[in-house]
Amino acid sequence: MTTAAVEHGHGPGDEHDHDDGHEEVIYRETTDMRLLGFVLFLCSDVVLFSAFIFAYLYLRGTVDEWPPILNGHQLPRLDLPFAEFNSIVLFGSGVTMHHALENWKHGKVGRFDFFMGFTIVLGVMFLGGQGYEYSHAAIGGWSGSIFGASFFTLTGMHGFHVFCGVVYLAILWWQTKQKHYDQTHYFGLTAGTLYWHFVDVIWVALFFLFYIF
Repeated sequence: MTTAAVEHGHGPGDEHDHDDGHEEVIYRETTDMRLLGFVLFLCSDVVLFSAFIFAYLYLRGTVDEWPPILNGHQLPRLDLPFAEFNSIVLFGSGVTMHHALENWKHGKVGRFDFFMGFTIVLGVMFLGGQGYEYSHAAIGGWSGSIFGASFFTLTGMHGFHVFCGVVYLAILWWQTKQKHYDQTHYFGLTAGTLYWHFVDVIWVALFFLFYIF
């Protein structure tokens, strides 16, 4: 340490504190940029789903009867009670994911593990329910009717996003065990929570379109 540093009251620890403060500023700026990039990614996904939804609405407008008539018989409506149950499963996973993040912020690792694991289980349950519905929906198959093509395309695309989300959350959970995050640096968990809420919101639109409207 130089004499000038002593005269100005700078000790050895000051340089270390300055470095820590500088690193924290860089981390916050990087986090802001990553969050912006992730939000833009979600916005691009909104555009993707919107394009398919508007295509579905256009196709529906070209048919007099809905569900459409196939081979002389009107197709049945989808199973609303089962879809309501499966929707509760997915929306419930959004609640558990929120609690997982909040418990991580407050250092409650045990409760975080519980809610994170529960979120993943509910996501898998939703996918299983969707697979069950696919095997029982008598709407003409993927290429049998406009209704079937629209339903399987849009809900299949959403299901793929849920599957990716389940994998993403499992990786984040593993990363917490590897000490990649702490109670001040946890951007990955924030991004995972935003993504999971995104698939919830998209399902609200699809549920209304295919089961109620």
